[in-house]
Amino acid sequence: MRARRKSVPVRVGDVVIGGAAEIVVQSMTKADTRDVKATLNEIARLKDANCRIVRVAVPTREAAQAMIEIKKGSPLPIIADIHYDAPLALLALEAGVDGLRLNPGNIKDPEKVKEITRRAKEREIPIRIGVNAGSLPGRAKEGAGVRPPTEEVVAAMVSAALGHIHILESLDFNLIKVSMKASDPPTMIAANRAIADKISYPLHLGVTEAGPPRTGAVKSAVGIGVLLEEGIGDTIRVSLAGDSVEEVEVGYGIVNALA
Repeated sequence: MRARRKSVPVRVGDVVIGGAAEIVVQSMTKADTRDVKATLNEIARLKDANCRIVRVAVPTREAAQAMIEIKKGSPLPIIADIHYDAPLALLALEAGVDGLRLNPGNIKDPEKVKEITRRAKEREIPIRIGVNAGSLPGRAKEGAGVRPPTEEVVAAMVSAALGHIHILESLDFNLIKVSMKASDPPTMIAANRAIADKISYPLHLGVTEAGPPRTGAVKSAVGIGVLLEEGIGDTIRVSLAGDSVEEVEVGYGIVNALA
């Protein structure tokens, strides 16, 4: 594996991402967030598998309310996954989460992003700008998944990331991580290569909707593995349709294969 790309370290709870820190393997819960007991049981299993950070979906106000108890009972740092509804990010921050993930493709209003950023800054909570090729506007979205990936798709992904970074930086906020994801490895690889030398923030790697365990493991190994070998990437999440613990196992398999 080549020397890692230099990045500014960002702390999520008690876990450091980027800088000289080791590659951090994380996962995402599959349980309904409103079911606090089931979610905490899943997080406990992830902890036993050596997962370092866990992302939890917050699609509703009820889920945001449940985050209060989930955060209290979790042995791992919690990142709230927010889509479309910006006020849910504010509720998640009030619940005490350790990080936020925002998708520029569905939280677009700069003023709403600024409001979230101000609250996160008050609490010193990092934000991941999570760009997804499937959330791109118009024609760029139609080109996602094309082999080789179209320049238009990659350029649109980079533009989305840099646009949100600019909003956060305009408020003197730099607790930022970035992800450039797609459902096909070629697009994901190209987008991460394109952004890597434009920013110094840590990069989160993953292939979205990777699929059933075998297919998903192969696609993730290709996408994540190629970039890690090039020294790109600071934290990874393998997305599988199965058990979240298996995501962690495959993630460590990829990292260890390149050691």
